[in-house]
Amino acid sequence: MKKFNIQLSSINDVKRLVNAATARSCDIDIVSGRYLVDAKSIMGLFSLDLSKPIMVDIHGEDAEAEKFLSDIKELVVE
Repeated sequence: MKKFNIQLSSINDVKRLVNAATARSCDIDIVSGRYLVDAKSIMGLFSLDLSKPIMVDIHGEDAEAEKFLSDIKELVVE
């Protein structure tokens, strides 16, 4: 399992995240406060407060996690 924070600043960022998550066979969750949504759900993502960083939680093999992380590396924040 791998966890990191991302910032979604535009609709294109959300689409990029969903497309990258959909391309992976592992489960990827987005956590914002007490809410948890599937990263493959664009409607779920738009139901969250995207004005602040959100946590990504990847459940799967390290290779899949690294591929996903490489697809969205511009969205990752420290």
